[in-house]
Amino acid sequence: MQTGEVVRRTAFNLLDRIHGGRLNRLKEVNKREILEGISQEYEDRRLKAILGFAKNHSEFYRGYAQAQRLEDFPVMNKSDYNQNFDRILCDEWQEGGKKTYRLSTSGSTGAPFTVLCDGDKMDRINMNFISCMELNGFRMGMKRGEFRVWIEGKNTISRWKSLKNNLLMIDISNMGEDSLAKICERIRRQKIQVLVSYSSALTALARYIRDHQVDISRWDVEMIFSMGEALPDATFDLLTEIFGFSPVRSYGNNENGFIAIGLGDQKEYTVDLYNFYIEILKLDSDEPARPGELGRIVVTDYYNRAFPMIRYDTGDTGILEMTVDAAGRKHGIFREIYGRRGSLLYNCKGEPLSIHVFMNVLLNLEGIVHQAKCIQWEKKRYELLLSADRDRINEEEVVSSYRRYLGEEAVIDVTYVDEIPVQASGKRMVCENRCPDYQ
Repeated sequence: MQTGEVVRRTAFNLLDRIHGGRLNRLKEVNKREILEGISQEYEDRRLKAILGFAKNHSEFYRGYAQAQRLEDFPVMNKSDYNQNFDRILCDEWQEGGKKTYRLSTSGSTGAPFTVLCDGDKMDRINMNFISCMELNGFRMGMKRGEFRVWIEGKNTISRWKSLKNNLLMIDISNMGEDSLAKICERIRRQKIQVLVSYSSALTALARYIRDHQVDISRWDVEMIFSMGEALPDATFDLLTEIFGFSPVRSYGNNENGFIAIGLGDQKEYTVDLYNFYIEILKLDSDEPARPGELGRIVVTDYYNRAFPMIRYDTGDTGILEMTVDAAGRKHGIFREIYGRRGSLLYNCKGEPLSIHVFMNVLLNLEGIVHQAKCIQWEKKRYELLLSADRDRINEEEVVSSYRRYLGEEAVIDVTYVDEIPVQASGKRMVCENRCPDYQ
């Protein structure tokens, strides 16, 4: 346990106690409800509260004054929120009113997107994050290294906030071997305790450690937190082998916070039903998906009163399993999160394919294919972008590996590139769907 960790945790608890202990109460309730589930009474009460508040205080939602059920409200995507931004913002937080906080995405998969939230929601986002971390062994104040593309003036964190939160910004714009060597040295030298990054960066780091037999015995790393795109099983297992503990998988977004979290060795995602109501809607309509069916992840946020996000289509897809235990409490598990709808590829039969398929294929070609991206242009026509060792690659073998999942009828064109570009978010897309029939 590092001195900086203890000092920050003590300071947080002292300041929170002075203000009545609200943040710690939020955190503990959040943890309990994630583990124990929620009652039907709680779900009904929270839905009624946010829908009623929106109808009374938002110009946009006043247009739905007669709506009684959640299903009577429209499903909204990023474009819808952007177009109606001023009308959605509730009256108490309009210009000159109560303070708001900005929650923004980079726009790496579309237009930049910003929503506002009130102070209560901001507290809940922060405590939700800490709750999810603590359920996996995190201790408040631990030194975190956040590995992403940091762009000055866009997404960097102030020195004061970095110091307060014991957070180090580690840029991953370049993930070549020289950069990875420097990253490893920085993890050791700066005694980073928690690694937080995207799947692609964690995969590159794990493979570098293994291939170069990096000595991690003097590292202080106690926790690895995967965010963004799905973490492949092969990377999950490799990180577990290297560090002696399992990485934590998470699902969420900047607009809402953490929505689901892996617990312990769990590869699935336990849904935070305390803060969110989750719907899974069909890929091609706003009808509910069948149990076990892949669909669009649609979120209603119970606690953002400044900018109500009701039936927000996240753009992600997944499979949700809901259960009720013997005590009558509801639990939700994402069996699989397929990622962005624009990253969802279909085989020649029109069946959706998990991003894990493509990430695992890439891992199986390790050492020959350095990076790859599969683009679907038509129902049966695809393009493979490959950054590879041209002297060693067997193109027919690579194409066959992809055709095994896409179908024997698949027409697969190969284009060689120096590098698959990293997006502004720090993610590197493995799949992209540009087929008009699937838009």
